[in-house]
Amino acid sequence: MMIPNPHPECPSDRDEPLVFAEVLRVESDGARKGLRTRAALCAALCQCLDDTPPGALTVTRLCAAAGISHGTFYLYFPDRNALIGAVLLEFIGFLQTRMRQASRREPADPVRAATAAYVALFENNTGLMACLVNHLDGYPEAREAFQTLNRDWLDGVVAAAERQWRGAGRPVDRAELLRRAYALGGMTDQYLTGLLLSQDPSLRAISTDRQAVVDTLTLLWHRGLTP
Repeated sequence: MMIPNPHPECPSDRDEPLVFAEVLRVESDGARKGLRTRAALCAALCQCLDDTPPGALTVTRLCAAAGISHGTFYLYFPDRNALIGAVLLEFIGFLQTRMRQASRREPADPVRAATAAYVALFENNTGLMACLVNHLDGYPEAREAFQTLNRDWLDGVVAAAERQWRGAGRPVDRAELLRRAYALGGMTDQYLTGLLLSQDPSLRAISTDRQAVVDTLTLLWHRGLTP
């Protein structure tokens, strides 16, 4: 999971779009044709992943979704996996930016703000998130980037928890805090995978109120890292 940023800096950041495919289209609007075509391919991949796992996608389907010819695809990417890997790398950076923006806007409780952003990002980009959670083995660069990103967040969260532990007069056990943070991140991803990807009916029945879901996940983070 993308771990909440414990160091808010700028609460005045504006709300930003959460759907990565739309961001790609907007950012390429007005650009030269080659950049627009590449963005169209990337956005088409995002949409196709919402109903098809990466291993089942074909270049033919991606080209049809992007509105380009089969031959044009190979001007931009050597194969399907190269496209998927490139998009995942860009999406990881997008996640990092949106999570940081959210936590900076709510200095009173950056953990809840970042958790709310993560739930919304997961819900608005289910195909891409499914790749990050379940299908990174075939994309080593994206896997490394995602692991690095998670590790950076974990280090920040643990540093904040260490200050809390010292303030409470407790000896700091960094290994224990890291174990807790990894476990909390895993639980959050498992919850959202069941809710938004597997669509477990029992879980969906008790998760119709997204703010209540955010409250529950935030409570786990707060209590899990409390001395």
